[in-house]
Amino acid sequence: MADKQSEGSGLDRILTLEIARVTERAAVAAARLRGRGDEMAADQAAVDAMRQELNRLPIDGTVVIGEGERDEAPMLFIGEEVGTREGAKVDIALDPLEGTTICAKNLPNSLAVIAIAEKGSLLYAADVYMEKVAIGPGYPPNTVSLDATPAENIHAVARAKGVPVERVTACILDRPRHARMIEEVRATGAAIRLIGDGDVAAVIHATDPDETGIDIYLGIGGAPEGVLAAAALRCIGGQMQGRLELNTEEKLARAAKMGISDPNKIYTMDEMASGDVLFSATGVTDGNLLQGVRFGREAIVTHTIVMRSSSRTVREIKARHQDLDKFD
Repeated sequence: MADKQSEGSGLDRILTLEIARVTERAAVAAARLRGRGDEMAADQAAVDAMRQELNRLPIDGTVVIGEGERDEAPMLFIGEEVGTREGAKVDIALDPLEGTTICAKNLPNSLAVIAIAEKGSLLYAADVYMEKVAIGPGYPPNTVSLDATPAENIHAVARAKGVPVERVTACILDRPRHARMIEEVRATGAAIRLIGDGDVAAVIHATDPDETGIDIYLGIGGAPEGVLAAAALRCIGGQMQGRLELNTEEKLARAAKMGISDPNKIYTMDEMASGDVLFSATGVTDGNLLQGVRFGREAIVTHTIVMRSSSRTVREIKARHQDLDKFD
């Protein structure tokens, strides 16, 4: 019998497991190059592997969040068509190697990530920066907002949790552009966990503060990563807002081509990723969320999280791949 919560969706339930193969393939390809110091080679390996596996899926897919524009041929570019072209029409957001620097240095929390949604369900976000704020489930609606200051959002989370501000931890990318925000957050008495890269994982970490110790994500990161994070939160639960950083004429023009007319608009989680959404992430390096790829003499082991918004199902898949040739 069909999953009642999934009735009316254009996404086949079997895709929930099929997309795991997509991120597994990309993660293994990138993991072969982790710690080698070559970001471009690791990224290219992940892209090639993800494209190969995507084109085996029974979908009529269009990449709306990708690694570059159409003229950047090696990348999975925005507008690229993938799949067998015989299944449901879907939008795809992807990052074959989230945290290229992390992978190159073999640091924690590098992932291969993809989200698939019904056609027209994902925000067509230009490859620009996005201001973001995100928290996990269990809070009253509109607990945090981009119209509030970072300090106000920290205090709002503390009130909603019923704890002193000193027991709140914010995750922020360690970038010069965040220097003032870091000072403001620390002035409240809250703690900060600074990360070098990987803000998709960071947003997901904020959904389980008991496990990760992160209560809120704040800061400016990539817009593509913002849409991917919103897709994950649609499945797990939580709150997120994003505002594109369209601060040059060139960026405004690129956004306009994607149908974005209001450069100051604050996008909610549901506006960035609506409808039925599937999300998959496989660990490339070890992290709080997922273990990295393990290469054994007789098997390759991968750790993947796969989620679906319509059923609110979250699956963890620890796979032992004994057919090593399939990754060649």
